[in-house]
Amino acid sequence: MARLLTLDDLDRTDLAGRRVFVRVDFNVPISEDHKVLDATRLEEALPTLRELAAAGAVVILASHLGRPKGKRDPRYSLRPVADALSQLLGQGVRFAPDCVGDEVAALVAAMEAGEVMLLENLRFHAEEEQNEPAFADRLAALAEVYVDDAFGSAHRAHASVVGVPERLARKAAGRLLAREVASLRRLLGEPERPFAAMLGGAKIEGKIDTLENLLPRLDLLLLGGGMANTFLAAQGHGMGSSLFEPDRVDLAREILARAQNKGTEVLLPRDLVVTDDLDHPGRIDTVAADRIPDGTKAVDVGPQTRRDFAAAIGRARTLFWNGPLGVFEKPPFDAGTREVAQALAACPGFSVIGGGETVAAAKQAGVAERIGHVSTGGGASLELLAGKELPGVAVLEVDR
Repeated sequence: MARLLTLDDLDRTDLAGRRVFVRVDFNVPISEDHKVLDATRLEEALPTLRELAAAGAVVILASHLGRPKGKRDPRYSLRPVADALSQLLGQGVRFAPDCVGDEVAALVAAMEAGEVMLLENLRFHAEEEQNEPAFADRLAALAEVYVDDAFGSAHRAHASVVGVPERLARKAAGRLLAREVASLRRLLGEPERPFAAMLGGAKIEGKIDTLENLLPRLDLLLLGGGMANTFLAAQGHGMGSSLFEPDRVDLAREILARAQNKGTEVLLPRDLVVTDDLDHPGRIDTVAADRIPDGTKAVDVGPQTRRDFAAAIGRARTLFWNGPLGVFEKPPFDAGTREVAQALAACPGFSVIGGGETVAAAKQAGVAERIGHVSTGGGASLELLAGKELPGVAVLEVDR
C-alpha cells in the first residue's frame, strides 16, 4: 500500500534558505481590467505557502492559467494573480516574466529566505503539457525541493506535475493536495452507510468511469440535470426538446439494471420544470417526468423531486455530489439545485462536492462552508473516484 508524502515528511528545520518549487493551481478567472474575480484557489494555497515561508524557504510558485496553446498571450498572464496573492498572504510576492531561462534563474538566486515569487504562466511553453524532458530539467534546476498543492492538475502528466518531482529527491504534497486525496479516498475505503452519490450536469460522458466504479459501493444514486434525461429516455419516456444523449441510452439502461441487481436505490426526477425557451421563456411549467410536452425542454427538477432528493440526502451518512440539477446559472431554473444544496448542507454525514459548476452552485446557495469537503479539482476528483491513478499523486507516493 502506497503512502502519500506530505510536508510532515520534509525536515522543515532544513528548509531555511532552500529553494522550494511549489506547483499551485492559480487557474482563476481574470477580469478585462486585470483583476482576480475569484480568489478561492489562492486562499486554499495559503496554509502551505505560509508554512514554507515561515520555515525560511525560498518559495517559487508555478501555475498555468487558461489555454494559451503554448504561446505567450498577455490575456493569460499571471501578473494580476501575484498582486492578489500578495494582499492575501500579507507580504510582497515577486513576479518573474517567464518560468524558465537565465533571467528567471538570476531572480531566484537573488531571493532571500521566506520570500515568495510567482513564475509566469507555465503553458506559455508547449513543452509543459508535453512533459518535454529538457523543459522539466530547466524547471527542476530552479529548486532543491518540490511541493505539489495543485490537486486540480494532478490528473495531468505535465512537466511541472510529474517531470520536476521525478528530478528532485525531496518532494511532498502540500496541505491542500493531501487533504483532497484523503477526503476522496475516504469515499473509496469503508464509507459510513448509507453511501449516496448525486450526479447531475449536462452529460453522462466524462462521468461513466466514476459512476461504474462507485456503483458497487453505493446504497443510493440520485440523478438530475441533463444527465437524468438520458436515464428517463432509457425508461421509454419522451423528452420533448430536452438535452439528452441518444447514443448513451443503452448504457443508461444497463446502469439501471446493474443498480437494481445490486439493490442500489436509484432516484430519478418524478417531476421537471420545463420551458419553451431558456433565454426568452414564453412558458414555464412543472410537469410529470413522463409527460414532457413537445416543444419544451427540461431545465430543472420539480418540487416533488426536490423533496424526494432532500429526504434521501437526509438518510445518507456519506455523500458525493457532482453536477447541478438544472440550468442553475439562469434563474429561476436554479431553484432545484439551490434547495437540494441546502438539504446537503444539513446532511449529518460526511459530504464531498467536486467540479467547478457544483462548487459554484453550492456557493450560490450559500452552503459551501457547511460541506464536509469542497474539492478544487473537478476532473481530478472524478478520475480518482473512478479508481484511476493520478500521475501527480503517484509521483509523490512511497511504499509503506
